[in-house]
Amino acid sequence: MKLRTQLIRCALGFACMFVVSVARTAEPLKVCLVSGSLEYESNESLATLQKYLEVNYDVRCSRAFVEGEDIKNLPGLENLDTCDVMLLFTRRLEIDGEQLRKIKDYCNSGRPIVGVRTASHALQNWLALDKEVLGGNYKGHYSNDLVTEVRIVEEEQDDPLLAGVTPFRSLGSLYKNKGISSDCRVLMIGTSPESTDPITWTRMHNGGRVFYTSLGHQQDFKEESFRRLLANALHWAAGREPQSPQAR
Repeated sequence: MKLRTQLIRCALGFACMFVVSVARTAEPLKVCLVSGSLEYESNESLATLQKYLEVNYDVRCSRAFVEGEDIKNLPGLENLDTCDVMLLFTRRLEIDGEQLRKIKDYCNSGRPIVGVRTASHALQNWLALDKEVLGGNYKGHYSNDLVTEVRIVEEEQDDPLLAGVTPFRSLGSLYKNKGISSDCRVLMIGTSPESTDPITWTRMHNGGRVFYTSLGHQQDFKEESFRRLLANALHWAAGREPQSPQAR
């Protein structure tokens, strides 16, 4: 009788663990959008992305957006404490003190990161973020007046991260990123009349998943392939299977 009772308790325990696990998986993906790339009007682009994500996926977004042109202040970073994944799209912000510490602590804790375009030089007070965290080697960009042809690396075309993503043309200048970290897995390359460079890759940093793309021009956010790429990346970085969009 005692053995039977113990077996029942064990079975109930496993059942409870299963229910909790399913419940956690069923929770919406919490994304913190960190915006401060004035040149690329990131507040507007990420507001549009937020609508796309929340309409088509089980995603809930919080914001840390610069206000006006104040590059020394980034309100809303407390949302990093409770998010599942951070999307970073800032450019040479001059935050310091507690705000800078918030982002540094997040990045170095091994939590999931999705970096967009100017994330390679996101913080003027921490330019090493590019090499140390994203694995990049940003050396400026090629001519602004040249279109970038976006192509998928042939060996990676069946990767779930690229589901729903097809080649397209970007109006954004091609970033100079030769010599990225050897542990980066390149998914997409960009070609302009001047060069061919990696534009999308993944890596691990302190045990956490990192995704970076140098795409992110205002027009890119109007491309379904680019929106799908970011949605896939957010799910992948957070350890969830990339989903197909489905209006909710």
